[in-house]
Amino acid sequence: MTTPALSDTGLIAPADAAALFDLPRPAATCRIVVAMSGGVDSSVVAALAHASGAEVIGITLQLYDYGAATGRKGACCAGDDIRDARAVADRLGIAHYVFDHESAFREDVVEQFADEYLAGRTPVPCIRCNMGPKFTDLFRMARELGADCLATGHYVRRVAGADGGVELHRAFDPARDQSYFLYGTTEAQLAYLRFPLGGMPKPQVRALAEAAGLRNAAKPDSQDICFVPDGNYAKIVTKVRPEGAAPGAIVHAATGEKLGTHKGIVHFTVGQRKGLEIGGQPEPLYVVGLDAPSREVRVGPKRMLAVSAAHLTETNRIGPLPDAPLTAKVRSLARPVPVTLEGPPGDGAPVTIRFAEPEFGVAPGQAAVLYAGDRVVGGGWIGSTEKLSVR
Repeated sequence: MTTPALSDTGLIAPADAAALFDLPRPAATCRIVVAMSGGVDSSVVAALAHASGAEVIGITLQLYDYGAATGRKGACCAGDDIRDARAVADRLGIAHYVFDHESAFREDVVEQFADEYLAGRTPVPCIRCNMGPKFTDLFRMARELGADCLATGHYVRRVAGADGGVELHRAFDPARDQSYFLYGTTEAQLAYLRFPLGGMPKPQVRALAEAAGLRNAAKPDSQDICFVPDGNYAKIVTKVRPEGAAPGAIVHAATGEKLGTHKGIVHFTVGQRKGLEIGGQPEPLYVVGLDAPSREVRVGPKRMLAVSAAHLTETNRIGPLPDAPLTAKVRSLARPVPVTLEGPPGDGAPVTIRFAEPEFGVAPGQAAVLYAGDRVVGGGWIGSTEKLSVR
């Protein structure tokens, strides 16, 4: 994929911009709906779509009130994002609509996030959002508006497959790749989606924003889950589910010895080392398991984190299963590791992945995403793991 060229006047060349959207007809006869979050990435997508010559409509989903999340009056960053999206739309001269989805988002994402932590699991709400309110509702709106495609600012690539379909691939820039969060995309959705930024490094995107005169060209990237702006997950969980603050015991998983107490299992995840507050141990201890019914946090040395397999639920597959070695990422920032499959993923079927080498810190509730090279094959939720026998 080539980077869009800028003309001497600083404008994006129409032919280069149009090529990024793989439109079915000449751009002047097409309509593109852009999901606009208010950030620089989706704003540049809107600018590229506008530069292509197509009719462009921006849609912003109001998902959550950050002020309510933090308890700080006037802390509604969501409102700031909406204003930024509207200002970009005004600058480009495109239509822009805001839809209130707070209720659906709260039920489908925030409350499920809290329930997962209460169950001793480690959720990934960004995937749930993509699979639920974000893509489902945006797709419906875009189609109702007669759009030829829906474009987003995700850093992934949509590639033509050998079978005539389309494939999901990692972004060219590994530091920006967001494919882990989109493994649940269906083939029908992928056929309609466009990801114009998948072949660009972030500095290029900011340069395009500056060339287009966008007010948020220098806006910092979001570092946290959108409804946890201060990074305090436990605070949000206990606000939604107060029972999450129930105390319990910290127990050594090997000996059964009680080492301390905690202020709620929602403060912990498998693989965690910091925050245990149990000094005086002969070796570093990690969270190796969480028992929600007893509210026990079970800890042990790093070797007790090793697992040989993970059992996946609610699996999805994108395209045919390749006859090629597979790798899996079991956390968004983890490196892909070689795996073998027991059973084909897809249509929600349970699947077991076996690691070629022991894997550490595999937390139930996280997603395992399968790759064949750069291609995203699919994935599923980690329901449970098989631990190695260690002493």
